[in-house]
Amino acid sequence: MNLGQRRFCALWLAPLAGLLVTASPLLAQTLPLPDHLTDLNSAEGQARLRDSEALADYVPLTSQFVTQINQAFCGVASMVMVLNALNVPAPLAPEWERGYFTQENLFNDQTEAIIPQATIARQGLTLAELAGILSTYPVQVDIHHGSEVSLGEFRDLIRANLDTPGNYVLINYLRRTIGQERGGHISPIAAYDADTDQFLILDVSRYKYPPVWVEADLLWQAINTVDSVSGQTRGFLLIEAQSGDK
Repeated sequence: MNLGQRRFCALWLAPLAGLLVTASPLLAQTLPLPDHLTDLNSAEGQARLRDSEALADYVPLTSQFVTQINQAFCGVASMVMVLNALNVPAPLAPEWERGYFTQENLFNDQTEAIIPQATIARQGLTLAELAGILSTYPVQVDIHHGSEVSLGEFRDLIRANLDTPGNYVLINYLRRTIGQERGGHISPIAAYDADTDQFLILDVSRYKYPPVWVEADLLWQAINTVDSVSGQTRGFLLIEAQSGDK
């Protein structure tokens, strides 16, 4: 991480630190974390962010950070964050009378043909369905299943993405593998720290867990688990705007 990046990150962490201190009484309502996961809200978690080598996605994603509106919409909330961060032309959000992606207006006839909104509300999304919905918008999506990538490939692909502005990572992983409760989950990854070999997950179920640092090996194991709906392993998506839309 160069000096310019450190200064840029420090500017964003200063106001964030104040918000974290103010919000600390509410954090007790979230579930406890195992010792091997580091809360971004902690002093250690914030120091790790300042020292991160790859964090081009952090500011754009936190600027669009949302909480999933029901327990099955982790993928929907994650897509909304990425599409807004990419500044993709959005449908009208009537409540604000302007174009902006929300967890309500993301859906249209094309997305319904992939998987109905009502079905998502019951069972969530598989990795392929997540990619399919994103592909109805002007973005390029590369899909990687856990069984198809080694730990080294997993680390290198995501780190390269996080080191480059204008593209994003959504990860589909099994919570219990990293020591959380309990099933499959989807959220964006926002940063990588090489010294500890850990990735930062911006967990969209903010009522349940804070953003956490997770060891690369453990996260790779968590995507190498089988999704019972698709019968395939979980994985991650690399997403960028199509040429001309960046």
